[in-house]
Amino acid sequence: MSERSGLRRKIWVAFILQAAAISFAAVLGVYGASAVLKHVLIQRALQEEAVHFWDRRALNPRADVPDTYNMTGYLVRPGETTLLPEALKSLEPGFHSLPRAEGGSLVLVQDRDEQRLYLLFKQEQVDALAFWFGMAPLALVLAVVYVIAWSTYRASKRAVSPVIWLASQVQHWDPHHPNVDAIKPENLPGDVEGEALALASSLHDFGSRIGSFVERERNFTRDASHELRTPLTVIRVATDMMASDEGLSPMSRRALTRIRNSGRDMEALIESFLILAREGDTGLPDEDFPVSDVVRDEIDKARPLLIGKAVELDLVQEADFELHAPSRVLSVLLGNLLRNACHYTDAGRITITVRRGSIAIGDTGVGMTREELTKVFEPFFRGGDRGKDGQGIGLSIVRRLSDRYGWPVSLESEPGRGTTATIRFPAAS
Repeated sequence: MSERSGLRRKIWVAFILQAAAISFAAVLGVYGASAVLKHVLIQRALQEEAVHFWDRRALNPRADVPDTYNMTGYLVRPGETTLLPEALKSLEPGFHSLPRAEGGSLVLVQDRDEQRLYLLFKQEQVDALAFWFGMAPLALVLAVVYVIAWSTYRASKRAVSPVIWLASQVQHWDPHHPNVDAIKPENLPGDVEGEALALASSLHDFGSRIGSFVERERNFTRDASHELRTPLTVIRVATDMMASDEGLSPMSRRALTRIRNSGRDMEALIESFLILAREGDTGLPDEDFPVSDVVRDEIDKARPLLIGKAVELDLVQEADFELHAPSRVLSVLLGNLLRNACHYTDAGRITITVRRGSIAIGDTGVGMTREELTKVFEPFFRGGDRGKDGQGIGLSIVRRLSDRYGWPVSLESEPGRGTTATIRFPAAS
């Protein structure tokens, strides 16, 4: 499992996003608190300070205006602005915020008893308060959040490490020889416990079963290859000898022809099944071979199927090319398509056309409807003339072989006018 796309990375991303979201919320909260501090609390403090001053002024007309480290006050009669700083002269009653170029203070202006009170709270002090009561706690909170997130990530990483280790072991299994010994309970790392231990035990049992199934399949294909071909070879030799007897009656010769044709079909069917039985391993070597050689061999094998029919079998070779694959696979694929064409064509012509990167098998047989074409690759479906003999699995085998080797097969057909099957080879040289 790739570290870049695995579970550990997803957990890391989740914690990063969580820490970022918490940080954003904290910064937003502190910013809001700073705004409240500046525009609500300071305003209220100035207002209460003004009330307190007017109360003192009522008791002592000589009471001084506030003049502290954080606050400065001015008391003048309306219109008398000579004692005021320039920035305050144009201010009307109410709250004001001076720009930093003019002192950067929060100002409250009030009129009472024909006098005007100016109270200034220094912006530097507001910023200092915002920092110490906002930014400093924010930095501390974020530091705690990051430490907790990192600690939680480390704990989560340790918790999922056994699962990641198991996934890595299973990922590197060879489907044909799964190495289940690595996840035996006695071979597991010490941190594999609980659910991970149960998962490892289940995977070990499952892998062992897969190994036995693969071995059983391998033995079957080996034995079937020998045991099934041997009697068919005997049948083929015997029918060839019987066919040389000129004393056979016409009825016996027709029956013998059917036996020979069925024997050939069975040989091809067994060959197809043996190839498909091995998942990703046909047991056949890859080789570089000219396609035209295989096509000619399959045409020669198909000619006996047309004995007694008014059908011509032609090869049109516009080009030739080579494939790197087991030649027997192409033989099986072509053989199934050719047998289908011979089976469903009683008169006319079957033409095999070899072009650069493709092979087309066209016939003038019974053809198929559009509805039949949508189902023709399904097992045991038989289109066209259903009165003819056949198993209905030839095209299903063709589709499975074409999918495995990346050789797409397409069919075009019209009822009563025939069918054309085209095999394409994208990687052909």
